[in-house]
Amino acid sequence: MKYYLIVGEASGDLHASNLMKSIKRHDPDAIFRFFGGDLMSAVGGERVKHYRELAYMGFVPVLMHLRTIFTNMSRCKKDIIEWSPDVLILVDYPGFNLSIAEYIRKNSSIPVYYYISPKIWAWKEYRIKNIKRDVDELFSILPFEVDFFAKHEYKINYIGNPCVDAVDAFLKGDAESDTEFRAANALDNRPVIALLAGSRKQEIESNLPMMLQAVGQFPDYQPVIAGAPGIDEQFYAPYLRAGAKIIFGQTYRLLKHSCVALVTSGTATLETALFRVPQVVCYATPMAKLYSWLKRHFLKVRFVSLVNLIAGRKVVTELVAADMCLPNVISELAMILPGSKERAVMLSEYDRMIDILGEAGASERAAKIMIEKLSAK
Repeated sequence: MKYYLIVGEASGDLHASNLMKSIKRHDPDAIFRFFGGDLMSAVGGERVKHYRELAYMGFVPVLMHLRTIFTNMSRCKKDIIEWSPDVLILVDYPGFNLSIAEYIRKNSSIPVYYYISPKIWAWKEYRIKNIKRDVDELFSILPFEVDFFAKHEYKINYIGNPCVDAVDAFLKGDAESDTEFRAANALDNRPVIALLAGSRKQEIESNLPMMLQAVGQFPDYQPVIAGAPGIDEQFYAPYLRAGAKIIFGQTYRLLKHSCVALVTSGTATLETALFRVPQVVCYATPMAKLYSWLKRHFLKVRFVSLVNLIAGRKVVTELVAADMCLPNVISELAMILPGSKERAVMLSEYDRMIDILGEAGASERAAKIMIEKLSAK
């Protein structure tokens, strides 16, 4: 069968690539075409556009690149219709993907599957109407979404979380020691604090300077920055002070060998928890006071990090918008260093959250369900 996939960021590239591998195991004749990244390309198929040409975040960057966004969207719609796949698989990235879903529903009979559902339970709940109208099957990776969509009389497929798959596969295949990791990356013997400042330039510019300032207060530890895929090392040059190191393409290796982490909210918070690395969630934003007001009055959820959302209670501290200030980062980081009571409690809560997520195998379960439903048609 022919599969057309669309992703809009690095995490989507990872999860879509694993889904593609699973699809190939169940459908050896699978043919892929996609808007995606390097990991998807490594699996095989034809890439139409790299996700880096789609990923714009924030009101001003989106406004500045409207022509590019609309051009890419128009090309994508046309390309799907011309290629005529057996199924269109959308991966997260709702601003773009829901528009594609609406167009495909109106102009073709191509089934639309959504893998990693839009987080409408947090923001823009009205989009449920579009999903019910335009999406044939929705595949959820967050357990609490089942009840949310049931409330809207829309049945979804909970298949577990692909981050569990990815981390589990990495740990099973990686026997590297701390000594080997340090030697490979020219690190000294101090414990490592991982800095995951986001995957987009705007996020990095907003969060990394304060992260580095905070870690600078703990000279017995060494900061190591996880370089974002697709961002040139030269971009990080102004931040590489006070002995900070940067490594690219090694986020999982870095987490495995880290003592604690400062993490910008997103998939990375969940991955950090799955590696059982205590963390502080850091998310600075422009106009922080306005964002905090909007969060209090319009967001439908108490938390922004996946760890807390899945656990249903506070497990990690979230320093978001106005709460993201240097004294807070320093204080929260100090509380989760080795030997602290707070660290032990967080690790225990991680274990409970991991139990809620369930066992590895999300990609396999999703691929099997997709192929069974498509074959039945």
